[in-house]
Amino acid sequence: MLKNILVALDRSEMGQQVFEQALALATATQGKLLLVHVLSSEEDGSPHIPMVSTYDYYPGLSGQSFEIYQKQWDRFKNEGMKMLQSFSAKANTADVPTEFTQIMGSPGRTICKLATTWNADLIVMGHRGFAGIKELFLGSVSNYVLHHAPCSVHIVHCPAKEQQTITEDSHNNQVIGV
Repeated sequence: MLKNILVALDRSEMGQQVFEQALALATATQGKLLLVHVLSSEEDGSPHIPMVSTYDYYPGLSGQSFEIYQKQWDRFKNEGMKMLQSFSAKANTADVPTEFTQIMGSPGRTICKLATTWNADLIVMGHRGFAGIKELFLGSVSNYVLHHAPCSVHIVHCPAKEQQTITEDSHNNQVIGV
């Protein structure tokens, strides 16, 4: 039975689809949701540590560069919380009990650890469709979770317009774990 559904969200366009599928599952099973956003430099749109100039007298980040980075990171965190609050409000309107959390860490490991401690019955997450060499070098959060999760995993694939970039061979060999 699917009572505890962990929903791994990022700020991509796919987040809405992931949430909607998780909400439909929770509604059908009278389950509850835990919405999770993992703060990570791996996520698209995350701030990057500024490059250090070789002309700086002191090694490390200059004060001004660090302040700019800190402001960008704070904005990134706030946008993540707003996303979680918005999805949580929609779920509560649909009478689905919902909690949310934003954690800093390695996305795959953090999702699996949280699924264990929260006793999740299912993890719902997106998959961008990286294939071949790109997935090998960039890794895949969904691939990690599929192989390390303590429960079943439901993968929501990327929108059709993004899938056009996936080769036909990799499209035919996509893995869905439920």
